[in-house]
Parts: sequence; C-alpha cells; structure tokens
Amino acid sequence: MNLVDELLLIASELARAAGDMALAGRKAGLQNVQTKSTATDMVTEFDRASEKLIVEGMRERRPLDAIVGEEGASIAGTSGITWYIDPIDGTTNFLYDLPAWAVSIGAEDSNGPLAGVVYIPSLGEMFSATRGGGAFLNGEPIRCNTISDVSQALVCTGFSYSAEQRTIQAKRVSQFIHKIRDIRRAGAAAIDLCFVACGRIDAYFEENLHQWDIAAGILIAHEAGCRSGDFSGNSARPAEILTSSPAIFDQLSQLIMAASAETE
Repeated sequence: MNLVDELLLIASELARAAGDMALAGRKAGLQNVQTKSTATDMVTEFDRASEKLIVEGMRERRPLDAIVGEEGASIAGTSGITWYIDPIDGTTNFLYDLPAWAVSIGAEDSNGPLAGVVYIPSLGEMFSATRGGGAFLNGEPIRCNTISDVSQALVCTGFSYSAEQRTIQAKRVSQFIHKIRDIRRAGAAAIDLCFVACGRIDAYFEENLHQWDIAAGILIAHEAGCRSGDFSGNSARPAEILTSSPAIFDQLSQLIMAASAETE
C-alpha cells in the first residue's frame, strides 16, 4: 500500500469509529456541555472523546506524524505529515440533534492537502479524496455542478460565534441575496465544502475558520472540480475561503467584495 492510500485508510477508519461513537452517545443523551470562546461556541464530552479516539489511533499507526486537533491536540512530528482533526464539526448541530455534523480528518505534507475524509454519521456518508486521485462519496465518484450564471446559484455561508461579527456578515449577505438563487446555512464548514463538491449546493464562503475546519473538505472540493480561493480570488486560507463551481467563482467573488465594501 502506498503512502496516500495508507493515510486515507487510517483517516476513514478513525473517522467512522469516532463518528459512530459520538452518534451513539448523542442518542443516549449529553451529560457535559460547556462553552469555549463565546456563549454560543459549544463543546461536549463527545467532541473530546472523538478527538482522543482519533489521536490515540494515529499515534499507534503513524507515531512520527504531527497532529493538530480542535480540542487541544498538538503533537510535533518528524515524518513531514501533519494531521488536522475536527472531531465534531458542527457541534451546535450535534447539541440540537440536527444531522449536519461531521468528523473531519485531513493529512497534509509540504505541498498541501494530501488525503482527507469527512464522515457524516447521521447520514451514513463518507466523503473522501486524495491529491490527484479524485473525490468520492461512499466510494462513488463525485463532481461539482457546472452552473455558469451566479443568479441561479444556491450559496451556503457560515456566521461567526461573535454576535458583532454575525451582524456584519448578515448585512453583507443582504447586499446580494437578491442576485443569487438563495442562501443556505448548514452550520459545519467541512459539510458545506463537501456539499459543493457533490453538487448539493453551488458555492460556499466563510471567514475566521481554522485549518482543521477545511483541511479535508477543501481537498475533496478541489478533487471534485471546484475552484477555491479567498473572497478576492487569491489563495484560499482559513481566515477567508470561497469554494464554488468554477464558472461562477469570479461572479460570486465580485458580489462578496462589493457587499463587504458596503458594510465597512
């Protein structure tokens, strides 16, 4: 087995194990719900248990790799491979027993994303991709939509945990919502990226994310034919990401940038 296939297999197995464990726990009921950065930034015992399961599994199978996790994992490595783990992306959805939450695991090397999986336990869906190897949903190839008119685009976004930032972001959306098909807000960046990848939505944009939010999803989107960048079309980064069907990227970028100028 080559390196990329090994990484994908490890990510898939650990994401499924952690996700199924968290799903069973959620059905049994939550016992320990706390807040982090703000009163609306939630963490549960299953966020931590999921990350612990994944980190222990990686340490056993890839002891020389670096690991960075949302819930505090920070392990240096010497192999040149770094794992980015979001043990439950969409914790608020998880808290409310909404299905849009996922386990996201991405592996990167010095050239960027190498392998990644996003597992949605409530839907039984495993999105996966390797660099240059295509993108898949439960083993079947996926491609993004080929829409070319932004006025027909179903666009997904996300909002900050900061109330002040949410107000600014909502005003920005109000500047161009009449110029697209409609807006959606699912509440999990990794899922949003995968849904663009498989054509369930046409575009997704958000800001103030972290590498663990996008490490797997952006690779899946890229391998499914999407175009990604920041709002102005430069390289995508956690602080600012726009992913869409290629033909509407520039149109949507212009709408977002113009709306941002109006809300400054």
